[in-house]
Order: sequence, then C-alpha cells, then structure tokens
Amino acid sequence: MSIKKQYLKSRPECKVTFKLGKLNNVESVNIVGSFNNWSPTETSMEKLKNGSFSQTCYLETGVDVQFRYLIDNKTWMTEEEADDFVETGMGDDQLNAVIKL
Repeated sequence: MSIKKQYLKSRPECKVTFKLGKLNNVESVNIVGSFNNWSPTETSMEKLKNGSFSQTCYLETGVDVQFRYLIDNKTWMTEEEADDFVETGMGDDQLNAVIKL
C-alpha cells in the first residue's frame, strides 16, 4: 500500500495516487471517503495486469481527508501508510485512514 502526494502550483489541489499491491482473488477496490461523500461506488481503483490496484485523485488542499478501501464491496481495509488514523464512528474497533493535505 502507498500514497503519493504531488501538490499543484497552479491551483489549491493535490494530486494523490493511491496504490495497493497485488491482491489475490480480488475483483474490485473502491476508495470510500470524506472527499466523495463516503460513496462506495464513486471512486473505483483500476486493476492492473499484475493484480495490483491504482487510482489518482485531485483533492483540495488545506483539509484532512478520511478514507478506507472497500474490497469486492464487502471487506474494509485501512491504508497502513496514512498520515494519521481516527475511529470510524461506527461503533467498531476499525480506523479510518487520514491524509493531511
């Protein structure tokens, strides 16, 4: 797992690339977070030939973005390389990843 940030000089946005290594027997991964109103379908990651997943998003700077990965529409995964972590607020022991932009 990894997150790469590239701040744009021309506008208050950051180009954020999300990457997940090869995931066996996984068909789809979606990024679900505060930047897309927690939509489970709006931000799909592209499955690459080697079985890994990638997606690039342009996100507003000056905010903290919470998110999680949704694997095959049923399993949640938290990004290990996030800037911070917060409770999901769903009454479980799970954490949302946070990237600081």
